[in-house]
Amino acid sequence: MIKKALIIDLDNTIFPVPQIGDALFAPLFELIEQEGSHAGELDKIKDEVMRRPFQQVAKEHQFSESLTRKCVEVLKELTYNGPIEPFEDFALVRHLPCDKFLVTTGFPKMQQSKVDRLALAPDFKEIHIIDPSTTNKVKKDVFADIVQRHGYAKEAVLVIGDDLQSEIKAAQELGIDAVWYDKYGRYEDKPSVRKISDYKELIQILTSL
Repeated sequence: MIKKALIIDLDNTIFPVPQIGDALFAPLFELIEQEGSHAGELDKIKDEVMRRPFQQVAKEHQFSESLTRKCVEVLKELTYNGPIEPFEDFALVRHLPCDKFLVTTGFPKMQQSKVDRLALAPDFKEIHIIDPSTTNKVKKDVFADIVQRHGYAKEAVLVIGDDLQSEIKAAQELGIDAVWYDKYGRYEDKPSVRKISDYKELIQILTSL
């Protein structure tokens, strides 16, 4: 295996957000429902909130400034304290003999609570939580910083994530290899990126390099 470092997303890459989403986001969904302006879109909004940054979802669904602000205030304080199970095949990634970096975007209290409940700290050399409400940094910036600080050749790094427009795009723009993890086959294949549905396939990719 010639890859020295893996940069890995959290949500829907290490564990399925819908496993905890209804409980975690209950106060948010209640607020949106009570506000009433998005009743016809609520199911779609719920699905998207579990897969993409809230700020993007709010913008695309044209939330008012007032509703967006109230939602952000709720989200800033949300944490999850129940059990979380990672994808079963993630155990294969945990045992890979290379440096691993977790990079996730979201509200720090919420994301840290997921990291804690999943007991991920021992698995990663570094854990980065990007808070879009307090920084202009994006995943591309953090990826570039990791590569530079640790002196990795770009060819020695692999990014793994579920979002084509986030970590996969960031990796491609930096010239870093990426693997798109689509556990449940929700999306059509793209010729520009390798897609897997099980980390067994990742092992096969790494051992064939």
